[in-house]
Amino acid sequence: MLVNLKTILEPAMRADYGVAAFSVFGWEDARAVVDAAETTGAPVVLSASLDYTRFTPVEVIAKSFRTLAEQAAVPVCAHLDHCYEIDQVKRAVDAGMTSVMFDGSQLPLDQNIAGTRDIVAYGRSADVSVEAEIGSVPYAEGRDHIRSAATDVDEATRLAAESGLTAMAVSVGNIHRLKEPGSVIDFDLLAEIEHRTTVPLVIHGTSGIFAADLAALAKTRVAKFNVGTSLRQAFGSGLRQALDRDPQRFDRLQIMGDVIPIMAQEAARVIRVLGWQD
Repeated sequence: MLVNLKTILEPAMRADYGVAAFSVFGWEDARAVVDAAETTGAPVVLSASLDYTRFTPVEVIAKSFRTLAEQAAVPVCAHLDHCYEIDQVKRAVDAGMTSVMFDGSQLPLDQNIAGTRDIVAYGRSADVSVEAEIGSVPYAEGRDHIRSAATDVDEATRLAAESGLTAMAVSVGNIHRLKEPGSVIDFDLLAEIEHRTTVPLVIHGTSGIFAADLAALAKTRVAKFNVGTSLRQAFGSGLRQALDRDPQRFDRLQIMGDVIPIMAQEAARVIRVLGWQD
């Protein structure tokens, strides 16, 4: 069932679970995520990262996401993750994504608001949801130009009120691309943001957050949790296992047939950690 982000975040915001948004890098990853969603009965987001869109045209990604979503028995959102260029976000809207993220977190606040508002207007006729970020969630590796800045409550209030966004990503101690849990979440800051805004909130860097903190976050107004590293780790582990069992294997379909269930198992684990009850 193909849906936009608003459709699946509003119920999550009112309940004690969060929606997992998995960053995928190919058909097999996306298939594994949808398999996990159907196994658990949970709504899920298929998310295309900046790296993936540089490797594969967004039109191809959108078509594959939509195909899986339309055939799924559960709600599935086709989402473009961090994108800094307005024209590229609009290209994703035209390609058929049901949700997009304009990342203006590196811009002055007024420009962030203006860019987000532009995307909201552009996607309105197609009922496309729009995510934006305030503050700047740092990266453990791979994005040295991205600053680290906690979300300013006043700025969050303005972005939420003036841009028309669907969901707002915040920086409250979370870190992208941590290979094991280590983030220290500022729950007091998060509570201030919740007090001043009403929109669904988004946490990036889920793989780097301790399970107990994830469970606590899922009970707040954080409704979307971006997951990338742990799914990629499951892919790498599954691929090594599949090849180690027979170093002479070369058939991609057979190999990936062994890897997909391992990724699906990890995706289902994350879905449950975020509070979803089967």
